[in-house]
Amino acid sequence: MTPSSPSQTSSRSSLAAGTGVGLMVFASVLAVTASLWKLLVIGGVAFGAMAGGAWLGSRPRRVGVEGRASEARRLAWGYGLASGAMVTSTGAFLIPSAVGHHAAFGGFGIALGVLLGFALHAAQHQLAHLNLPFDATTLELTVHSLTAGLVIGAVYATMPTLGPTLGLAIISHKAPAGYAAARRLRRSGRRASVLLVPAAAVAAVAIPVGLASPPGSDVLHAVVFGVATGVFLHVALDFLPRCEIGGEVSEAAGLAEADSAPDDGFDAAHHLLDRLRLHAMASALLGGLIVFAAWWGLHA
Repeated sequence: MTPSSPSQTSSRSSLAAGTGVGLMVFASVLAVTASLWKLLVIGGVAFGAMAGGAWLGSRPRRVGVEGRASEARRLAWGYGLASGAMVTSTGAFLIPSAVGHHAAFGGFGIALGVLLGFALHAAQHQLAHLNLPFDATTLELTVHSLTAGLVIGAVYATMPTLGPTLGLAIISHKAPAGYAAARRLRRSGRRASVLLVPAAAVAAVAIPVGLASPPGSDVLHAVVFGVATGVFLHVALDFLPRCEIGGEVSEAAGLAEADSAPDDGFDAAHHLLDRLRLHAMASALLGGLIVFAAWWGLHA
């Protein structure tokens, strides 16, 4: 792909930002008109969380070894807290709901959701190789957000009495995802304002889908909840911070070339990765404990 000029990059960023805001305004008006307040809250939080994370990630950071290590720790903690909370929410709330409607169809739905999540993840990487007028980061996040919106909208259309907690748990990773994507865009010389498109995609899909009135049956509810659970579980596991050479955390720490570094640099890089793994484990456990503590407090 031919590199874009600064003016082209600026124009595309402005167009993307305007598109994202426009999608969010349209979805909000539609939600208010149809009184879909829960989906409006979920979509609004997803938009604000990713936009806020992107704003934080686009700010200048300290340079040097310490600055990069600090950024990697923030990334590990953000991803770890979100993924730990998501894994715990899946086990405590989603799986019982899916199999409670129908054990077999709920289980098949969970399996389908995990495989669907894997297929979408692979498709995102394939799309990134096409000569499209969008950067790979924005494209991947947009596809992911569209899928999340579809799942959330289908769940709430099937079970309109659900509270917003489930949807908020599903989009709990949006802030760290926005932060990491903005850092990646900044390193490549692009503007983080393009992330307003994936930020708005959840609401833009979930609210129209939520207007549907599907037939009610235990089998349908089991399948919908099962697929939502499987996709959610795939995302939760995918967001567990992996502190390996070539991963996002190591890239943030400036360790992408550690394998080709001299022996002393190689040892220092892997020592830092060992410390980051401890942060990743602690943050994921803390994310799970926060969900458990919240559930215990509500049911004590």
